[in-house]
Amino acid sequence: MTTGAIGVARPRIEGPAKVTGTARYAADVPIEGLAFGAVVLSTVTRGRIRDIDTSAVQDMPGVLGVIDHRNALRLNPKAGGFFGPDGGLQLLQDEVIPFAGRPVALVVAETLEQAQAAAEALPVTYDEEPHDTEFTADHPSGRPAMTLFDEPVNAGDVEAELAASAVVVEERYRTPEEHHSAMEPHSATAWWDGERLEAVDSNQGPFVVAAALATLFSLGLDQVHIRTEHVGGGFGSKGLCGPQLILAAMAALRLQRPVRVTLTRAQVFLATAMRPATDQPIRIGADADGRLRAIWHEPAFEISPLAEYIEGCTELTKTLYAAPAIRTRLTAVPLDILPPYSMRGPGAAPGSFALESAMDELAERLGMDPLELRLRNEPVVGPVSGLPFSNRNLVACLREGARRFGWGTRDHRPRLRREGSLLVGTGLAATSFSAGAFPSSASITAEPDGTFTVAIGATDLGTGARTALTAVAADALAVGTERIRLRISDSDLGPAWSAGGSRGTTSWVWAISEAGAQMRRQGCRGTVTVDTTQLLGDLPSRERHSYSAVFAEVTVDPATGEVRVRRLLGMFAVGRVVNPLMARSQVIGGMIGGLSMALHEEGIRDPVSGRHVNADFAGYHIAAHADVPDIEADFVPDYEPGIPLGVKGAGEIGNVGTAAAIANAVWHATGVRQRSLPIRLDRVLEG
Repeated sequence: MTTGAIGVARPRIEGPAKVTGTARYAADVPIEGLAFGAVVLSTVTRGRIRDIDTSAVQDMPGVLGVIDHRNALRLNPKAGGFFGPDGGLQLLQDEVIPFAGRPVALVVAETLEQAQAAAEALPVTYDEEPHDTEFTADHPSGRPAMTLFDEPVNAGDVEAELAASAVVVEERYRTPEEHHSAMEPHSATAWWDGERLEAVDSNQGPFVVAAALATLFSLGLDQVHIRTEHVGGGFGSKGLCGPQLILAAMAALRLQRPVRVTLTRAQVFLATAMRPATDQPIRIGADADGRLRAIWHEPAFEISPLAEYIEGCTELTKTLYAAPAIRTRLTAVPLDILPPYSMRGPGAAPGSFALESAMDELAERLGMDPLELRLRNEPVVGPVSGLPFSNRNLVACLREGARRFGWGTRDHRPRLRREGSLLVGTGLAATSFSAGAFPSSASITAEPDGTFTVAIGATDLGTGARTALTAVAADALAVGTERIRLRISDSDLGPAWSAGGSRGTTSWVWAISEAGAQMRRQGCRGTVTVDTTQLLGDLPSRERHSYSAVFAEVTVDPATGEVRVRRLLGMFAVGRVVNPLMARSQVIGGMIGGLSMALHEEGIRDPVSGRHVNADFAGYHIAAHADVPDIEADFVPDYEPGIPLGVKGAGEIGNVGTAAAIANAVWHATGVRQRSLPIRLDRVLEG
């Protein structure tokens, strides 16, 4: 028996608090006796600190102290991030500067303004060393990428199949550094309560971050408590233990009082992770009837020597289309940059731009409908793994999207459609994003008043997790949503997967569903705690993915090079939809991110200094309201077998494929391919 809360479009629980300004974010929480820390970042790209003249600021109004590599707490050198040792976490430990924007000092004062004034006045001198920030696919330091998360593939005889193909596309596609650009800057407040480190932080997973912080400070996990009540976006940049939290904890220990550290907008750009630049050569061969014979995809991406990272651009290449021969390999190019990290749709977003642009080029050279080309190469099992799909509703997304978009009336020849002086074009892209669940724990307590307290270490990034999980808990317990009290965003609630990888909701739903089932079996009394670690290990081997098809219509002004997206339509197969209202908001937000990726976003470095030259929203452009058309998004019926409630993540797939659909539409309008993002005015005009 269920109450039917799942599948109902409900407004978010915390909505009134957010629109009235009563919701408190990490920088808003009132703390008695608070001091403020301002971060000083390196202005050189590579070298060593010669001197930091703290005497120049120590007598400035309100200054309480300066922490740098000479007096900072020694951190555990074995501590690391998700992708290996250091991970950029070893702050203020030595005089070495590995990238421009590396924190070199923290100035603490009684007020934020006093701290910022002293930080700006702090003299830091450096001995500069030669740096290298110029990314190229054939860079001499390039090496095979770590293969723990993305194994190279060499299935079939690619060269023989390409040689036997009637048509071959051989091109390369490039994407720049891209920044997460969440509305809320990274902020943390830390204080010590006896032997316990307390913190309010802006992050995507309080338990994971608490574990990293405990290791860094050589503490037991029970000695670290992190709360993350509201988060103003993250897109991956808040998935790590951030510099704001490490520095705030250092200062709180030194001064024995609460310290708040909030990065400025420029510091968010310079000191927190970004999506790395990619350079992706692709070769695709097909018979004259459009049947694929071979796909060769060997991307390169930039990393930092401080940490391993994988930008898995070949994920779609290995799963989306049937071909007898597929070869993939990733190359990492270490440069003097800050460590990159996952950004919404990591790997899949830049990878889909390359693959789906190349597929569109193949359709052009075959004289074939791009939709029909994709339908003709639908695989029966995983093209590389040979594993069965848990389910696969890409064809349904393509067909229903084409019907709603009016694709059937499209003349596939380019540069034919005009409206006044504007060229008009349409394009599509097929996409997938890996799905699944990670271990999480949840507890449910039956309260004397008939309500249930459901506790899980989930995080709500603004996606509506509170509302969705309340509905899941209500159905799991067969009660109304009004009887559910949900507790999230607290590391004390136990281990739980972070809000990332499009696996947050799936992981949390599994834990809550199991706890609810046990609670009902014991008569809805007492407390039940469940950890899904063993349950996840029993999942059968399947390829699990979400799918979507994105259709775009653009106008291009041939006189100015301006591209405007006029229509976007996305059809999504993301498993059972918990809350259609919020899920639609998620995928629309992703499509807007894809539009921004296609037309605007580009981190630019000065080749001489190696520093970012557009580390703010004046220079780093993102899609604004005027750039975004009315967007249509909907879901095809879908269900993920083997996972409770049949849910899959919707957080990132909207971002994947949208840039390719827009780029393909620009070709249809102009007859000129855009193989480098963003599609700037100058690139359109030069084409």
